[in-house]
Amino acid sequence: MQATEGVILFGQHVIRNTQVFFRSPLSLGLVNLMPIVPGHVLIIPRRPAKRLADLGPAEVADLFQSAVTVSKGLEKYYQAEALTMAVQDGAAAGQTVEHVHVHLLPRKKDDFKRNDEVYDRLEKPDRFWKEHERPRRTEEEMADEAARLSNYFALMLKEELP
Repeated sequence: MQATEGVILFGQHVIRNTQVFFRSPLSLGLVNLMPIVPGHVLIIPRRPAKRLADLGPAEVADLFQSAVTVSKGLEKYYQAEALTMAVQDGAAAGQTVEHVHVHLLPRKKDDFKRNDEVYDRLEKPDRFWKEHERPRRTEEEMADEAARLSNYFALMLKEELP
């Protein structure tokens, strides 16, 4: 993980530690600046890697185990019925941040007119969104969500221990 005091470099973006809600040995869970649905978060490897194939086997395993762990909690926390998990691996696949990341989106019945619309929205680069369509959140809003999720996951994981 490329990091300096209190920040993480996520591709071309600087992420504050206050936006991290989940930590595993090799991965981090981040809240999203412009979520598509409430609870839309990202799971990233700690080590910067542009593409999934750039990760080692242990990093891939940790990334996806983290995604599964977080997805279980997100569904409960946001009272979702399902979850969309997506990786856009390379620019041609819609990846706009050159750092591997897994999108996790808690889903509810009829949250989109057309169910696959979620993929259209994921693929649309941030710069093409109008502010009212997908507003950018403040650092305070993201820190608040990260703190709430961090507390929730700490309790959830503690309950799962034998």
